[in-house]
Amino acid sequence: MDAPRKRNSPTPGQIALAEQLARGETYMSDDVVTLSVDRYVDEARHDAEKQLLDGMATPLVPSALLAEPGSALAHDDSGRALLITRDTAGKVRIFANACAHRGTRLLDAGDVVEGRKIACPYHAWVYNLEGALVGFPRRDAFPGLCKKDNGLVEYGAAEHGGLIWFSPDPQADFSVAEQLADDFDAIGLGEMRFYERSTHRIAANWKLVIDAFLESYHVKRLHQGSIGDFFADGMATADCIGRHQRFAVGRAEYDRKIDAADWQQLRETVTLTYHIFPNGVLVLSPDYCNVMVVHPGKDTRSCRAENFMLVPGDVDPSLFADKWERSWQLLDQGTFGGEDFRAAALCQQGIDTGVRKEMIIGRLEAGITLFHDQLDELLQARS
Repeated sequence: MDAPRKRNSPTPGQIALAEQLARGETYMSDDVVTLSVDRYVDEARHDAEKQLLDGMATPLVPSALLAEPGSALAHDDSGRALLITRDTAGKVRIFANACAHRGTRLLDAGDVVEGRKIACPYHAWVYNLEGALVGFPRRDAFPGLCKKDNGLVEYGAAEHGGLIWFSPDPQADFSVAEQLADDFDAIGLGEMRFYERSTHRIAANWKLVIDAFLESYHVKRLHQGSIGDFFADGMATADCIGRHQRFAVGRAEYDRKIDAADWQQLRETVTLTYHIFPNGVLVLSPDYCNVMVVHPGKDTRSCRAENFMLVPGDVDPSLFADKWERSWQLLDQGTFGGEDFRAAALCQQGIDTGVRKEMIIGRLEAGITLFHDQLDELLQARS
């Protein structure tokens, strides 16, 4: 049994990519190119990339993870100790997970907690979900202390298209998040239900993980033990939305005559994949969705990939629990964890031998070249 798909129409851009696939078109570059492997091993560049990401809005978690007003979550995978809240009015906010009193961690990493207030576990200083200090015991011990001046440190946050975006800068430009909102609203991302999440610690540069989702050349080979049989070999079309890349990957029956404006038919024959620049990935399957955020590690040879699975929000979960659990295990532990992430780590190991100074990027891997060109351009602009 398949879960019902969203009934509104795909965007014109989504339809156009599906129609290109049906015509047998494939996204290919004109030439074979090479990339220096230095970009995966140079620590100075890695530090510059982390500073670059700190200066821009990046995806953090799906909205569905924190769906209800009056909820909060500790989040550490970005490398910062964050406290994400959805206040009682439904607004998402992101704070440093540190009490104003002694810097104590307010919430420990784990599941979402419900409630209108957060109390420090050490001395019971209390904050509301808007980050304001609303009370503390023994006020006589802190003469002249103003609650208004001792709220939580707030970062930049925005919510568009079913994703929560983050920046350390409270004044950051979040217009890049709005660029994908129409596509993600058409998918119904913001209406989906959170199913499961996991964090993978990968011994590879963060870009090697992103690279894996920017080409379909590997699918029939690397994924022959999991999902390879579901897809045609190297059949994909692509375009850009700002710096974000949008791909339509042909499933085994991609050339079947379909009405591309019908979500159910489109999702049966086409897998839409998005590179959410710079460090996010969305993969739309027939009746669920995976969102991944890849966070650079402390050094150039490590990263964390947080994988979220979202399912339709308007169906009885008990009817699809077994199917979704099988899908989660297949993708998170098999396709992503056991194949894509493992391949990134193996690639890092090969690069680290120093035998090869360049890697070859074929015509079916044009998305990789574009991604690295964009990063190079932004890094050069900051230097």
